[in-house]
Amino acid sequence: MARLNVNPTRMELKKLKARLTTATRGHKLLKDKSDEMVRRFSVIIKENKRLRDEVEKELSQTLKQFSIARSVTPSYRAETAFALPSVAVTADCGVSSIMGVEVPKVELVQKQRAEGLPYAFSEITSEADYSVEKAAKLLPKLVKLAETEKTVRLLADEIERNKRRVNALEYVMIPQLEETIKFIKSKLDENERAAVVRLMKVKNN
Repeated sequence: MARLNVNPTRMELKKLKARLTTATRGHKLLKDKSDEMVRRFSVIIKENKRLRDEVEKELSQTLKQFSIARSVTPSYRAETAFALPSVAVTADCGVSSIMGVEVPKVELVQKQRAEGLPYAFSEITSEADYSVEKAAKLLPKLVKLAETEKTVRLLADEIERNKRRVNALEYVMIPQLEETIKFIKSKLDENERAAVVRLMKVKNN
């Protein structure tokens, strides 16, 4: 391991020891943070998988229900009925923090525009009702899935960055500081022995 290019003096030795102490403490803190982030990431990734499986299953059922509704309803009536919104949906977007990482937080706010579905029951079949109800129930889960997947990506990026910092401290900076401290101590000891030898020669003369 290459050592730092510094003068082998006691002042430099003191500075390097302080830097080594700081680097060691920083490495421990970053390592602890990384371990906790990985733990939380594992919990969120499991929730993300569960939610994705659930959404994919419900989405498949919803699309199947819409196909059935369209097959038993005249196309012009189906298109008109499905184009009429029964609720107004707005997304309240914010952020929350996980171990210092800002992740999205989305809350859906739904406002009912009218009582019941926005079409006459005499014009449309019951399959369409089921389709609309399934789609309405699926929307919050889709938004939650998007929020969770974005959180997973942000945490994964931060874990990777944190891992690089930990490795840089563990395998580069701390070994360099230790090697340089060892070198300076060796030089100072050598200088001290040389000074003692010179002093002994002076006394003998």
